[in-house]
Amino acid sequence: MIQQIVETIADKQSFLIAAHAGPDGDAAGSTLALAEILREMGKDVVAYNVDGVPEAFQFLVGAEKVVSQLPSQICFDVAFVLDSGELKRAGLPENACWKTLVNIDHHPHSSFGDICYLDTEACATGVMIHRLLCACQHPLSQQVAEALYTAILSDTGSFRYSNSNPEAFAVAGELVSRGVDTWKIASRIYESQTPQRMKLLALVLRTLDISVCGRYASVSMSTEMLEQAGATAEDTDGFINYPRAVNGVEVAVFCRQISATQTKVGFRSRGRVNVSEISRELGGGGHHNAAGVTLDGELAQVRERVTTILADYFAQQD
Repeated sequence: MIQQIVETIADKQSFLIAAHAGPDGDAAGSTLALAEILREMGKDVVAYNVDGVPEAFQFLVGAEKVVSQLPSQICFDVAFVLDSGELKRAGLPENACWKTLVNIDHHPHSSFGDICYLDTEACATGVMIHRLLCACQHPLSQQVAEALYTAILSDTGSFRYSNSNPEAFAVAGELVSRGVDTWKIASRIYESQTPQRMKLLALVLRTLDISVCGRYASVSMSTEMLEQAGATAEDTDGFINYPRAVNGVEVAVFCRQISATQTKVGFRSRGRVNVSEISRELGGGGHHNAAGVTLDGELAQVRERVTTILADYFAQQD
């Protein structure tokens, strides 16, 4: 698959690069790294994300070039969709046009595209972009190295998660040897919090609920909390890690109200429980340790429904 992509890049001139809506560090870093690589090769590139690049990743080169709307008259030679388990997660408009679709992802069940480069063992999509860079024998620039390091650092939870495999450390080590300032990137991602985010976190933590068995815990956020804190949806990134950090908790849940009739649910596992199976039963998807789904219903109803499912699941395990 890598060789097919290398040949496609060599033969084509215009490229669209997109990743999933509400981009995390892997989606943003992979998008910006691939966009910069192709520009360095002299290609015409449009980097797209329906939600733009979150503030935490605006320091990366090329972030200001990412668009959230596409020109209607352009048909790209190639469209890359990165880090998206399903094509619809990229939020591309209906009038988006391309001749070849390339899917690069590490999520299971991600099988769309004319070329589908899928590796569920990869720690991040950013690592797969690094493989592609090597296969193209293209030199590694400072800006690409920073974007790839951001992708790997984010998706491994600063190398705390179980996907922190030898390749993750090997590639990160190479990027650092090329001049990546690890403190600069870590501080921009984790220690540059806005007052609005901290106010919202205080409100969300008040909703912390730990099950009687102590094996799952949840937090929730209403649109009213969002307004009260003066925050945005992207400020909630990482909130789910707080209930997961409770000693003994195996599954954490974050229920985020989108509207009066819809709630987004995120699941995180410490490793023993495959939360992607729980999520898929509800119509969602994801990884073994990280999954999500959007459900119809009021916030309280959805939270109760998910809590009941988890109570039944753990009761069956006993």
